[in-house]
Amino acid sequence: MRDDRLSRFPYIVGGLSFIPLIGIFFGIIVILWGLIKIRQGGWKLILIGILGISLTVIIYGTLFYKGFVERGGIFDKLRSQMAQPMLTDLIKNIEYYKLQKGTYPERLEELIPESKQRSQGFIMIYDPTCVDLKMKEPRLFYYELINEGRNYRLFSSGLDGLPFTEDDIHPIVTEEEMQNIGYIKDQKEAEE
Repeated sequence: MRDDRLSRFPYIVGGLSFIPLIGIFFGIIVILWGLIKIRQGGWKLILIGILGISLTVIIYGTLFYKGFVERGGIFDKLRSQMAQPMLTDLIKNIEYYKLQKGTYPERLEELIPESKQRSQGFIMIYDPTCVDLKMKEPRLFYYELINEGRNYRLFSSGLDGLPFTEDDIHPIVTEEEMQNIGYIKDQKEAEE
């Protein structure tokens, strides 16, 4: 009597379809294998492949939703925490620009060509707290020259996207450092 059942190997491959992302490849193989061996119980392989692919879709769909759609979650907090060191690093690049050109940049975009010429790497001028998928262009950090170009304001507008509100995020700069650079944090300082 001949045994028409499938061996264990296709089920092992089917198990690999539960590995997020690369499991899609194995899931497709198992589904095709199940279609070929439908009379020997291939429907089980098809089911395993579909479930494995579904797991990847659920995991990445959830990550996308939590990261880009849901407001007030842990990802918003992480983006806010990420903005502060980025701003602090951006101050260094703005000051380097002034050292090279003699004036502060009129706009943050002027820093980008400088990053391509230097070996220090990438300059981030975009606000990570903004994740509005409807926007055509990413939102820049708030940057404004004040006191006839001698000083500047720089901060993230925060999750609400409105400057000069309570959720604004400022770079980490000590009072001593602020005496040697053009960065001004408060409205009161700007008026002096």
